[in-house]
Amino acid sequence: MSLLDHAIWWQVFPLSALGAPIRERTPDDAGHRLKNLDPWLDYLVELGCNGLLLGPVFESVSHGYDTLDHFAIDRRLGDDEDFDHLIAECRARGINVMLDGVFNHVADTHPRAGELAKLDSSGAPEKWEGHGGLAKLDHSNPATADLVTEAMLYWLRRGIAGWRLDVAYEVPPEFWATVTARVRKEFPNALFLGEMIHGDFAAFVHDSTLDTVTQYNLWKAIWSSIDSANFWELDWALTGHTEFCETFTPQTFISNHDVDRIATAVGPEGAVLAATILMTVPGMPSIYYGDEQGFTGRKLEGFSADDELRPPLPPAPENLALVGKDLFHIYQGLISIRRQHEWMARGKIVVVEKTNETIDYTVTNPDNSGDFVRVALALEPCRSVLITGPGERTLFEWRGVVPAGE
Repeated sequence: MSLLDHAIWWQVFPLSALGAPIRERTPDDAGHRLKNLDPWLDYLVELGCNGLLLGPVFESVSHGYDTLDHFAIDRRLGDDEDFDHLIAECRARGINVMLDGVFNHVADTHPRAGELAKLDSSGAPEKWEGHGGLAKLDHSNPATADLVTEAMLYWLRRGIAGWRLDVAYEVPPEFWATVTARVRKEFPNALFLGEMIHGDFAAFVHDSTLDTVTQYNLWKAIWSSIDSANFWELDWALTGHTEFCETFTPQTFISNHDVDRIATAVGPEGAVLAATILMTVPGMPSIYYGDEQGFTGRKLEGFSADDELRPPLPPAPENLALVGKDLFHIYQGLISIRRQHEWMARGKIVVVEKTNETIDYTVTNPDNSGDFVRVALALEPCRSVLITGPGERTLFEWRGVVPAGE
């Protein structure tokens, strides 16, 4: 069975989550921080996930997206032994690992930047979107395709299950098609997830041959419809989502390392409704670390724009604030339904009825077995969730208040 059908990812931004210095680097900031993920692996499984989606782990200048070496673990996180340890611990628990591949750009101090970067009109490496310190790669250069292919194969051989491809939408789709064809000769089941923020998602998946892309249209509609009490927006987005699902299985989310935390966007009660949608609509869902505890954080401006979104984790799950316990159990219940009905990843969704404050939809097993779940969400007169199955059997019910997180 494909990971698209059964994977539920817990996304972690390791440099920040594990307490590594991001900008104020020192000569002695190396550390074996990757091993600090160990106590969180059982937590991941207890939550109900079976995938660990890691942000950048390769040697870089600061935040991880300014790569210096695609073949070396960032010294702030550890070394090869630490990585092999993580893979072994994940494998022992049935956890798949996906790495973040930054193949659109590199640090301008990358040792091969002069060879691989796209050049501007003055012959200097072109800055990516004007960001100082980042050089845009030249994807028409065969050497760039060779580098990306070699990097992908290297870490797949080390035990990962696939790649999240950063800024995939700015890379020509034919580049991805060429590289992934080469990689799939050795790893036919490797998963390739492209970051897409806008554009024709279905066409990009087709032309790039990637397995899936990030479903930003649905993300926006989920938080916006809850925040503005307008489930008509969600209905509109679900129509588009259904069209996508006819050709590929989108990667779904309600928070990630680049956007406001869902509990900040819609509050702790709204976050329950958002999590319900995430876990019941077709797609391959990911949970951003801490969302299941009600972590909050805003996308800001300037040099520290992402700091609130990427907080450090405590040393171990037992050090989490008790205020997040209720939301954690709610997530467990919702994920449990998803795990018991894995066909939902490719289910057929139909909105039965809607108002501004309520929406009711069904997700049906595509193999015509008659299995289905029905989801009823309400903002008024109070925020509530009811999920039922055949025979009106209640699978999940929630009505009430969730304590605010930290």
